[in-house]
Amino acid sequence: MIIPVDSIPPETLDNIIKEHVLREGTDYGEHEVPLETQMQQLKQQLIRQEIVLVYSEIHESVNLLPKAQFDNQK
Repeated sequence: MIIPVDSIPPETLDNIIKEHVLREGTDYGEHEVPLETQMQQLKQQLIRQEIVLVYSEIHESVNLLPKAQFDNQK
């Protein structure tokens, strides 16, 4: 189930994004990208609906997924 980004408090969204960045880790090559920059990039992708916030009832968890990946799982 997709959770509309505007339906959750901004602080909660920030915490979800931060947890995702810290859990996933990302290799940016030679230069490390600050956590705040990574979080802002994900937030912009959510706003553009390139990625979606998904709640899994089975796992009782929230995750960020590329929209195309979510659409393929339906």
